[in-house]
Amino acid sequence: MSAAVPSTGLGHQLKIATATMHRRVERTAFMAGLLRGQVDRRRYAGLLHNLQALYAALEDALTRHAATPGVAPVVMPELFRGRALVADLQALAGDSSWTHAPLARATRQYVERLQELSAAKPSLLVAHAYVRYLGDLNGGQALRRVVARSLGLAGSTGTLFYDFGDSATQQRLVQRFRAGLETVAAQLKDTHALTDEALSAFERHEQLFEELAAA
Repeated sequence: MSAAVPSTGLGHQLKIATATMHRRVERTAFMAGLLRGQVDRRRYAGLLHNLQALYAALEDALTRHAATPGVAPVVMPELFRGRALVADLQALAGDSSWTHAPLARATRQYVERLQELSAAKPSLLVAHAYVRYLGDLNGGQALRRVVARSLGLAGSTGTLFYDFGDSATQQRLVQRFRAGLETVAAQLKDTHALTDEALSAFERHEQLFEELAAA
């Protein structure tokens, strides 16, 4: 169960503007297979490896701008996924061999984009935080069950990435993040650039999943 989305405000604006692109990403061959439980451990570890690089760049940038107006309201370290991804990768691989695997071209370009934004347009980092963290808090919870079942994982082994605590804690995190979005909106004269960046984030995910499907 996910928190209700207010019918007004920046969160709603982003949801409506990216809805079509969001559905496209979910229907890529890689994601469709993952949602059906049709992914092996190697391919899933490949996904996490690329996500770990993405989150490392995003969370480094968010931490850097934790006091920057227009970014600070959505900087919530309790949402950060970097350490959980490392733990999941180690659990799946049994060692640190995954660190030597090459990253997808789409991931390298995504990391470069996040670094560019951190240096020149930090307010647009909010769009990437929106795409990742609200997705993790909502759809990611169903995905956790699919992954655990399809890969035969017990307990939290290999699925810490999706662990935000119990449902009440998840709801509070969603509400806090959405409140942060509205604080950001109040500081912006124009939210169109943020909407465009969110669309770009989904496009970058689509490119990543297409690469992973072909690997």
